[in-house]
Amino acid sequence: MTEELVVIPKATISRLPLYFRALTEYYHLDIALVSSEEIAQKLGITSSQLRKDLSYFGGLGIRGAGYDVSYLLGKIKEILGMDKKRRLAIIGAGKLGIALAGYTGFRQHGLEVVALFEKDDTKLGQTKEKIPIFHLSELSDQKVKLGMDIAALAVPASEAQDVADLVVAAGFKGIWNFAPTRLDVPKDIIVQYEDLVVGILTLSHHLSRKIG
Repeated sequence: MTEELVVIPKATISRLPLYFRALTEYYHLDIALVSSEEIAQKLGITSSQLRKDLSYFGGLGIRGAGYDVSYLLGKIKEILGMDKKRRLAIIGAGKLGIALAGYTGFRQHGLEVVALFEKDDTKLGQTKEKIPIFHLSELSDQKVKLGMDIAALAVPASEAQDVADLVVAAGFKGIWNFAPTRLDVPKDIIVQYEDLVVGILTLSHHLSRKIG
């Protein structure tokens, strides 16, 4: 009899990086144990929600004592795959692609931007961080040479599907899509959507309700 696979809610997964960030702060303050109430208050959520989220992974707490910061930090890193080094390709060397390439916070989360790809010959070369910018036609070859896992799409919506097709054909299994459009990809391809407009319009909605 096979063990039933537990389905983790997307909202729970989306909160794990917040728990990681809070625990990292506690760790750097040399705090060894922390309660669910302390973490929840720091993040503006309920302690019951935090405990429910962590219960999907076995609870991870110490009854009557709270959470061992170092241990829980390590477990969340493992759950999020941060214990594995992920190599990132950025498709599109426009302003967004260059900004992503220059973000220094990726490394501390197990991610490394190793190359950008662009179809405009005038943009080829390297970034100020010395990250190479290859022509898009080299994507398949460089994917193998550089061992890249994830492709970030920083291209216009009108180009996103064609680029996604190239990314899939090159062998990438993970796509981080910044283009404001849905992608049609095979079922075994994991896509994370980052629509910046949705975020700012959500903020605008809340502001309208609060201050008119």
